[in-house]
Amino acid sequence: MYDEKAPFGGWGALYIHIPFCKQACHYCDFHFSTSLNKKDALVNALAKELVLRKDEFKNKTVETIYFGGGTPSLLTIDKLRFLIDTVYKNYKVAENPEITLEANPDDLIQSQMSPRAQSRGLTGNSIFEDYLEIGINRLSIGIQSFFEADLKLMNRAHNAEEAKKCLSEATRHFDNISIDLIYGIPGLTNENWIKNIETVLSFNIPHISSYALTVEPKTALDAFIKKGVIKNVDDDLAQQQFHILIEKLEASGFVHYELSNFGKPDYFSKNNSAYWQGKPYLGIGPSAHSFNGNERGWNVRNNSKYIKSLEQHILPIETETLSESDKFNEYIMTGLRTVWGVSLEKVEQDFGKPFLEHLLKASKKFVNLELLTISKLSEQSHQSVLTTTKKGKFLADGIASDLFMI
Repeated sequence: MYDEKAPFGGWGALYIHIPFCKQACHYCDFHFSTSLNKKDALVNALAKELVLRKDEFKNKTVETIYFGGGTPSLLTIDKLRFLIDTVYKNYKVAENPEITLEANPDDLIQSQMSPRAQSRGLTGNSIFEDYLEIGINRLSIGIQSFFEADLKLMNRAHNAEEAKKCLSEATRHFDNISIDLIYGIPGLTNENWIKNIETVLSFNIPHISSYALTVEPKTALDAFIKKGVIKNVDDDLAQQQFHILIEKLEASGFVHYELSNFGKPDYFSKNNSAYWQGKPYLGIGPSAHSFNGNERGWNVRNNSKYIKSLEQHILPIETETLSESDKFNEYIMTGLRTVWGVSLEKVEQDFGKPFLEHLLKASKKFVNLELLTISKLSEQSHQSVLTTTKKGKFLADGIASDLFMI
């Protein structure tokens, strides 16, 4: 049992959604637009929402700021600085917050000279140095694959050579880097999947997020598969590649601390760990979600409506109050995905004995199948936790749904 404490010291995860992309990836169903003509208005609306919602965090310290998307690396340094400054002016921010920027390789390497450097007449100044100067200290780079066939199938904006060049440059400036990889891609062999993993390891990247390619409804990938243009995802092959990933990364010193995330010690994502452990977080931007412990909220999934609403000083958000069953189910879902598991003591303390009895009864068959296990949190701890076994990891979400309190 992994006994390191969760890497999150307090309240306050802040997510800022940048809903723009150069082009649409065939598999993506996130909210974004390939039209950039409302970019400036959107950034102003983000800043206004940050100001209007500051009281929601008045008793909290912002420990992490995460620019997600979409493609946040499409924003100029000045726009990113403006948003970070807005946070600092309106929120209590930790002394050394984790500030993450999601970025695509082509945006990073095509910035041979940053906008700030050009305006100041400087030479030899990189986009990475500009990011560091405005406070960004962690990059999450969407590599996905180092093979051209995979990148073309997914309609990624970069090529394999750009991916490698980007990592070569990024690692010269940033220590805290995460990259995304996708497995289960039609046509991706286990041999090439191993080469993808080995390529990442050759750059000494300390954090990897890796996901099985999923076919979301109404995406281009969904349409291509239905028309027979692309083969469907092979679930058995995806499961093989998932276990190859675990074996290779754990042998290289990574901790598989969440179903889709692997980090070297001290390099776990603090922002995402907050989500998985039920910490309050504030989501800013169209389609962004928020959680305060009792309520969940989500913003309108439309850029024009979002901008118009904020121009009228109206928050474009809907909320729902979570029932005890909702909270229990979410804890089971997130807990089983992580190395920290589901604390039986916490279930009884937070939800009551009937919930604990339900959990123990419902989980018994999975324990017998060696998909779940109950063990002590650590040698020093008296707490018992329910976790997935290696055999059960790939099935974690399905197992969790069978443990829900309906």
